[in-house]
Amino acid sequence: MVNSTRRFPAEWEKQQGVLLCFPHNGSDWPGKYEAIKWAFVEFIKKVATVEEIVLVVADKKLQDRVLEMLETAHVNVKNVSFIIHKTNRSWMRDSGPIVVENENGREALNFNFNGWAKYNNYLLDKHVPLKVADFLNIPLTQVMYKGKPVVVEGGAIDSNGKGTLLTSEECLLHPSIQVRNENFTKKDYEAVFKEYLGITNVIWLGDGIEGDDTHGHIDDLCRFVNPTTIITVVEENKEDANYKPLQDNLKRLQQAKLENGEAPKIVTLPMPKRLDFDGIRIPASYANFLIINKCVLVPTFNDSNDRIALNIIADCFPDREIIGISAIDLIWGFGTLHCLSQQIPV
Repeated sequence: MVNSTRRFPAEWEKQQGVLLCFPHNGSDWPGKYEAIKWAFVEFIKKVATVEEIVLVVADKKLQDRVLEMLETAHVNVKNVSFIIHKTNRSWMRDSGPIVVENENGREALNFNFNGWAKYNNYLLDKHVPLKVADFLNIPLTQVMYKGKPVVVEGGAIDSNGKGTLLTSEECLLHPSIQVRNENFTKKDYEAVFKEYLGITNVIWLGDGIEGDDTHGHIDDLCRFVNPTTIITVVEENKEDANYKPLQDNLKRLQQAKLENGEAPKIVTLPMPKRLDFDGIRIPASYANFLIINKCVLVPTFNDSNDRIALNIIADCFPDREIIGISAIDLIWGFGTLHCLSQQIPV
């Protein structure tokens, strides 16, 4: 039976807190793990000034070490709660639960994380939704369709809180690369989104950015910034591999409709200049910002476009403080602020 009473709140709605997981798997950031720990402390510090943090740590020893680091950095530790649980990775956007509203209050959804259909070592991450739901004292529902578990990462979807969702064909519909749900069609996904997220309208983009380990996550491409406005990244350099797919996505958005049949307002955001490290292109994007109570945290890349991106995002959020956080080390793990976090609506 379709439970149409569920609603997937927009990220700018009032939050209880943010779910994070302190990095303990250095292999996600080869050669940069020490820098990552302090970059992460800085991220925690910014969130903890305005709301609660639910911080997953691998064990008691790491919890003690993290507390020391937080105190050294003058973090408001009163706003930090710990869940002790060993994980494979720290990407809470994807392995953590998605918290939705229903007629009884809040419900956590387990979208059956499977390592982006790419990595085999995700079995510890599979237990994160239950740990978080227990901590929040809310029910956990496993997302199923036609009797089978459905796999969708939080980074693959974005909501305006009114019934429209953004996602990408590359991530959810590619026939042979990182296939999350075999033989799923747009209709199948739309049925799942309607039942579990209360979504009545899906805007499908095409391909993601080059170097994206997740194969097309939407949170590196485009995001709702209010119920009627979408911000989307564009590449100015015509020689760059991202130029054509991002132009295609822009055209799709210009032709798209919201749940009420009206056209969304489209704002364009530049891309940082191409970033390579150790022979690999890394998927740096300003679209990977995190909206929290009173602030927006934006990844920056020591790039001349940082300032332009911060100003554009500031125009989109006139009532919030816009804070740039250097992500030049974090991005070596193929994700930044949004990928590492999952908001918990009140």
